[in-house]
Amino acid sequence: MMLSRSNIRAKSRIASLAIAAALTSILVSSSNSATGLPIEGKYCETASRCIDPMATNGMVTSSNYLASQAGINVLHNGGNAVDAAIAVAATLAVVYPQMTTLGADNFWLIYNAKTKDLRGLNASGRAGGKATIDFYKGKGYSKIPSRGYLSANTVPGAVSGWDAAYQYAKKNMGHSIPWNQLLLAAISYAKNGFPVSPSLAKWEKINVDTTDKENRDLQRFEAFRKTFLKEDRIPFEVGEILKQPELANTLKLIADRGAQAFYRGPIAKAIAADIQAHGGVLTYQDFATNHPDWVEPITVNYRGYQAYNLPPNTQGLASLEILNILNNFEVKALGQDSADYYMLMVEATKEAFADRDKYLSDPAFVKIPLDYLLSSQHGKEQAARIDMQHAAVDVKPIPPTKGDTVWFGVVDKEGNAVSVIQSIYWDFGSGIVAGGTGVLLQNRGSYFSLNPTDVNRLEPGKRTFHTLNPAMLFKNGKPYLIYGTMGGEGQPQTQAAIVTRIIDFGMSPQNAINAPRWLYGRTWGTASKGLKIEGRVSQEVIEQLKERGQPVEAVEPFTDLMGHAGAILIDQTTGVKYGASDPRGDGLAAGY
Repeated sequence: MMLSRSNIRAKSRIASLAIAAALTSILVSSSNSATGLPIEGKYCETASRCIDPMATNGMVTSSNYLASQAGINVLHNGGNAVDAAIAVAATLAVVYPQMTTLGADNFWLIYNAKTKDLRGLNASGRAGGKATIDFYKGKGYSKIPSRGYLSANTVPGAVSGWDAAYQYAKKNMGHSIPWNQLLLAAISYAKNGFPVSPSLAKWEKINVDTTDKENRDLQRFEAFRKTFLKEDRIPFEVGEILKQPELANTLKLIADRGAQAFYRGPIAKAIAADIQAHGGVLTYQDFATNHPDWVEPITVNYRGYQAYNLPPNTQGLASLEILNILNNFEVKALGQDSADYYMLMVEATKEAFADRDKYLSDPAFVKIPLDYLLSSQHGKEQAARIDMQHAAVDVKPIPPTKGDTVWFGVVDKEGNAVSVIQSIYWDFGSGIVAGGTGVLLQNRGSYFSLNPTDVNRLEPGKRTFHTLNPAMLFKNGKPYLIYGTMGGEGQPQTQAAIVTRIIDFGMSPQNAINAPRWLYGRTWGTASKGLKIEGRVSQEVIEQLKERGQPVEAVEPFTDLMGHAGAILIDQTTGVKYGASDPRGDGLAAGY
């Protein structure tokens, strides 16, 4: 009997679930005696991933399996953690273009095991010299367009981040392999093609919606259509092969000539010429003067661990503020599945976001009182305002933010550790594939405000408010947990979920990521704030939250609305590294 494609997929899914169920029944009582962490648990039963991959040498986790393998190959070939991270980043820019490309920004936390030094790298691009409030208002805009050439008003910083991180690691870590070898996998996938993943296929279909011309109809851009759609404007299906020959040529130029080819060479010239020809603001000079910045990571103590993140213009301060508030509560006593736990996490988020929305912008343009915001005293004051029985309603309104982003982490055999986040802002960014380069440009600058009194107002040379923030948690002065997530507004919330579930409730990294998640705030296309919780949370808990005033909406289990998280936990006694990736995405954690 002939089976239809849908029947084959169904049978395959049933078989996968049967295997997962078998693994669950085998491992249900297992634990790791060295760490005390459960290898699996209650959240394994319906998730596609149950086991924390373990390795003694190196570990890579990312939101795409091809990218994780590219990183592992670099480690196998003698590269360090930064080398592997660059290979992951470049591969993601090819195989995950709905969330990151060469036209993106990135932020890094880099731990050097030799020097015991933790460094932060801000590789977010600045607004072009012609990007002014008057320019947009003169064209009749009250807000910056979300798509098209006018949304691409900041220089892509990602490639400059790769270069700065590589030069640092080559000089200070050792074991670096040649730059051009780091891009081999990315070049191959761009030139020869790769099977389209479920996430990419999903977002292609979403972005050919002709009923939403402004935000979703990306097929109206000719170069996007030719790059990411088949003939007759048809999206690719899962498993079909997508090739990007123009991007392969661009990557080959970067491999041969370094980052300067992107910022001061033929790539910059081609992109800038295309933008100028279509009335945009970025110029060749904007590319030529772009540079990343090394920054001092910010930190708070959380129950004896030291949590690190990046300073503004990232929302890392909000991620750390949540933990700073939680220090004033016995989180473990609340119970990991209780209404009290979710209530506290949401109310702490509201407090942190109120500060974020008041202060966050480019610190080169505004003064941000970081020492005060991250002080234990401020955390106590915020905690005192939380009423566990009544949801706060008078916090500052939260603007809608998207977050189509990738986070990835790497630890090598020397103990060097990297936490990186790279993003084009909205899914497929601006929708503009520029100048025959294959480079899809971000629309991060569309988040600037055209209100002259707004802290995040548009100004030439300014970096915008960034949702991106990679994280690390130290124990005994060394990395213990490397973690992060995509998801815009959800990033600080998911980071807090991972930390509390591992530190307060003793979960393994994979269980912490598998567990039900929530998202407070405004998501794209919504007119008001809300609280979305995965439907695996009990109806009793949901009703209790509603009674306390939370605007709860139950959403589907394992929805990628909650972002794609990842983590690597390092056992400091045995050196074993535990990896985790998110069942909500296409990721993979792998070690050797």
